[in-house]
Amino acid sequence: MAQPALSATPLLRAEAISKGFGGVPVLRSVSLALEPGTVTALAGENGAGKSTLMKIIAGQYAADEGQVFVDGQVVTHGVSGAQRAGIAIVPQELASIPDLTVYENLFVGREIRSRIGGLNRSAMIKKSREMLAEFGVDIDPQAVMRSLPVGLQQIVEIVKNSSRGARVLLLDEPTSAIAEREVERLYDVVRRLRSQGVAMIYTTHKMGEIRAIADRVVILRDGDLVTDEAIGAITDDSIVSAMIGRDLEQLFPDRNVPTDDPVLVVDNLLVEGASGPVSLTVRAGEILSLSGLVGAGRTELIEALFGLRRVISGSAAVNGRQLTSPAPSGRIAQGLALVPEDRKGSGTVLSMSILDNGSMPRLAARYTRSGMLLNGRRAKEVGAAMKSVRLRSQGLGQDVGNLSGGNQQKVVLARWLTDKVEVLLLDEPTRGVDVGARSEIYRIILDLASQGMAVLMASSDMAEVLGLSHRSLVMREGVVVGELSLADLGRDDAQERIFRMGSGQERSALTDTPTADSSAEEGPA
Repeated sequence: MAQPALSATPLLRAEAISKGFGGVPVLRSVSLALEPGTVTALAGENGAGKSTLMKIIAGQYAADEGQVFVDGQVVTHGVSGAQRAGIAIVPQELASIPDLTVYENLFVGREIRSRIGGLNRSAMIKKSREMLAEFGVDIDPQAVMRSLPVGLQQIVEIVKNSSRGARVLLLDEPTSAIAEREVERLYDVVRRLRSQGVAMIYTTHKMGEIRAIADRVVILRDGDLVTDEAIGAITDDSIVSAMIGRDLEQLFPDRNVPTDDPVLVVDNLLVEGASGPVSLTVRAGEILSLSGLVGAGRTELIEALFGLRRVISGSAAVNGRQLTSPAPSGRIAQGLALVPEDRKGSGTVLSMSILDNGSMPRLAARYTRSGMLLNGRRAKEVGAAMKSVRLRSQGLGQDVGNLSGGNQQKVVLARWLTDKVEVLLLDEPTRGVDVGARSEIYRIILDLASQGMAVLMASSDMAEVLGLSHRSLVMREGVVVGELSLADLGRDDAQERIFRMGSGQERSALTDTPTADSSAEEGPA
C-alpha cells in the first residue's frame, strides 16, 4: 500500500484513520497531510471511503482508530471542535437555507445587531456585498437562495465558511450538480482560497477537474490509501488504474465497426444562441462525440435535437424522415432518446420507483389505455429493460434515490429500451458516476451501437471522448470547428488538438481558417 508523503509543516494531518460500520471496515489506517495553500483531489470509486474520511475530518463521524490534527493539535469534540479548529465542509447536498436570502445565509448564527438588539440588516447586506466581491462574484445579497443556480449557491456556502475563518475546506463533488458555465467560476473561487493559504480537499470523479485544480491527488480503493502523489508526477492512466485496480485499457471495451448508412442527418441547423449553423451525420452503429471547451454549445445542440431548445433554421432527419414535431414527445415518437446532463434534476424523479421512472417517457403512448395504467405490460417491459443493463436493485419498487449513481444512470439509459430507439442522445453520460460503474455504462453504450443505434454524445471527459468515440466533432460558440477521425483520436496529441481547436489556437480541419482568436483563456471542458 502506498504511503503518503507528509510535509514537515502540514496544516492538517489525518493519522492512521480507521472506521467500520456494522463490522465492515470502510477505512483502514488512512493517513494524509494537507499543506497551506494547496488543493488535494480525493479520488476513488463509490464505496472507496471518500465521504467517510471527509466526515471524520469534519467531525461528523468519530474514527474507530486514529486522530486528526490541525497545527499539531488534536481535533476533538466532533463538529464544534472541528469548526473551532478551522475545518469546514461544503457537502454535495448543500446545507444552505433555501428560503432565506443570501445575506441571511451568510450571517446565520452570527447576525449583526443594532445597539438596541435588533437585526442590522443594512449592515449585513453591505458586508455581504463586500464578502462576495472579494471572490469576484456579483450576487445580490437580497436574492433568495433558492432563486440562484446551484453553482452560485455553492459559492455562497464557500464564502460563508471562509468568512468564518475556515482554514481547511472540504468540497464534496462541488461540480456534480452545476452547469458547465458555472464550473470555471467555482475554479476561480478555489484558486482565490488557495492564494489565501486555505488547504482544501476536493472530491471529484472527473479527470479534467483533477488536472485543472489539484496540486496533489490522493486515491482510496476499498478503504485503503493506494496513491498520494503530486499531480505532476502521475499520469491520467495511473490515476484511473489506481482507482479501479486494473489497467485503463480494460475500462473501454473494443469499439464496433459502424456501417456506412446515415441515421441522423443534421443540415445547417441554427440553434438559438449559436454563432452559426451545424451540419453533421451519425451513421448506424457509430458513436459521434461532441467535444470542446466549457460553453462550446454541445448541450444546446443536443437539447435542440430533442425539442428542448428553439431552432431558428435548418433541418434534421432520422433515417430519411424529417423531424417535424418541435416537442420532445414527437421526437420520442420519431425514434430519439435523451440521457440528459442533470440526472437528478432532469433524468429521474428520485422519490419515485424504478418502475415509474422506467415507464415515464412512454407512459401515455405505450402504458396507458382509456386513462388506465397497463401495469402488467409496463412491469414486464421495464423489468426486461433493466435486466438488459444489469441493474443492481431490490426490485422495480425500489426508489431510484436509493440507488448508487451508476445504477441511477442505468435506469436513465434503460428506460428508453422499452421501445425502438434509432438515435441516442447522450449529454455527459457518466457525470457523477464512479470509474467502476463507468465501465459498465460504456459497455451498454457500445452494445447499443453494435445493434445499429446511432449515438451522439456530448462529453467533457477527455478519456471518454478518446476511448469511446468513433469520431469527434470539436465545437466552439455553437458551431463545429474541427473533426477528429478514429485514427486521430488514437494519436498522442489528440487531447491537445481538441483543446487548441476549441480555443481557436489551431486551424480548423473543416474550414482551414482560424476558428477564433488565440487569446481564449477557457480550460478544457
